[in-house]
Amino acid sequence: MLEFKYDTQLLIEGSGLDEDAVRDHFLTHFQGDCLLVCGDEELMKIHYHTNEPWKVLEYCACVGEIFDIVIEDMDRQARGLKG
Repeated sequence: MLEFKYDTQLLIEGSGLDEDAVRDHFLTHFQGDCLLVCGDEELMKIHYHTNEPWKVLEYCACVGEIFDIVIEDMDRQARGLKG
């Protein structure tokens, strides 16, 4: 069994986006691993493994417009099922 079940990926579009601020928020407010936050002031890519992807979506929606959202169940994938 995986410690963090959901692979959560999305894009955030906005203005004045701050990679460091978003990364710091994740590290202090969410439990998970494999965090990737990259982009610029207008477009940012997020990748995170967590058990509570809805919290990630809620926060990111406050930062900017979210799209290209992918949430995959890595436990199901590990068992050979569709994620």
